[in-house]
Amino acid sequence: MSRDLERVKNLLKAHGKPPREVYFDLENSGWVPDEVLKAMLPYFNVKGYGHPSITNKPGWEALEALLEAQEYIASSIGANSSEIVFTHSGTEANNLAIIGASLANKTRGRKIVVSSIEHYSVMLPANELAEHGFRTIQIPVDKDGRIDTDVLSSLIDKETVLVSIQMVNHEIGTIQPLREAVEIIRDKNPNTVIHTDAIDAYTRIPINVEKIDVDLLSISSHKILGPKGAAALFVREGTKIKKIVYGALSTQKLWPGVENIPAIVGFHEAARIAIEGMNKYMSYVTTLRDSLINGILGSIDGAILNGPRGRDRVPDNVNISFLYVEGEALTVELSLRGIYVSSGSACTSRVLEPSHVLLAIGRKYEEAHGSILFKITRYHSFADIDYVLQQLPVAVERLRRLSPLISKKNTDN
Repeated sequence: MSRDLERVKNLLKAHGKPPREVYFDLENSGWVPDEVLKAMLPYFNVKGYGHPSITNKPGWEALEALLEAQEYIASSIGANSSEIVFTHSGTEANNLAIIGASLANKTRGRKIVVSSIEHYSVMLPANELAEHGFRTIQIPVDKDGRIDTDVLSSLIDKETVLVSIQMVNHEIGTIQPLREAVEIIRDKNPNTVIHTDAIDAYTRIPINVEKIDVDLLSISSHKILGPKGAAALFVREGTKIKKIVYGALSTQKLWPGVENIPAIVGFHEAARIAIEGMNKYMSYVTTLRDSLINGILGSIDGAILNGPRGRDRVPDNVNISFLYVEGEALTVELSLRGIYVSSGSACTSRVLEPSHVLLAIGRKYEEAHGSILFKITRYHSFADIDYVLQQLPVAVERLRRLSPLISKKNTDN
């Protein structure tokens, strides 16, 4: 047994099973609801287990499932089914958008513009394109994470080949003024390709690609209570984009490889459930969100909400910094109490670096390090929120008693 495996087994053994468990770490991953799993199961070994590019019955069944998913997901964002490209993750969809569109349009310019709070799966491929002569410029944001549209306007010129602005920020839930941004970009340079990472917006707020007028849009299955292993990129017809992965035998011209049919079926079902019940579900989730925010801020001193309040915040997001507490320590403390959350940037949770999103909105390092992210779903209850509001103040107080930060504060005072 490797040292790492032994360490994880010991951690799980020491942790044990708390009397109550509430999972809020949906930004990173999550469970698959029974109704989604039920739709997926036949495609593992009963039907559609063939390759959708092969001309036999299991292959045709797989192709049927893929095309049905493609049609539904396209219709849910106002697109045509031919404009949907399946990938295996949101990271892959964002990489295809950023690298593929930039390389395909490099004769138009070598300037890429992104917001300063984009997901790393947008920022890192944009930065990587420096090897191909591109330069990336970031749009600053205000204290709530909204982009500065005046700066955006000043950045767009004839050299701007691509702009990528999230529809909803993955950490602090800010809904960007995307339509306003698109109008600015189109006015300054109609040839600029516009991408939006809508992964944390899909099924939370209405999306119509015709109304927002973007060329590329990314969505992902596991962020909507679907399985991992499926995501999609909307590519508007006529948009020049270059494939960045090469292979054969696939229905996906821009993303070759064997399609994950069970995951795509799950993606379809998760999207259908969420879209059909969006108004009801998001109204309920918003009530839970506000109850959690108000309860935390009203019961714990030194708690700071990250991101906006109200309608400018996506319904399922709660991100709060706790002064004089390390976020990583608090995630462990809450885990022992059966409350599962994440700290700081979801994709750097094993690296003790402060979230670039929180730093971009003006948080100090110690504030960013003390952040906790909750993602709420339609499956959570008011009892779950009450349990958090019972346990969280106790956990924070215990860690503050042990913290050298609070000791230094008291000495300074």
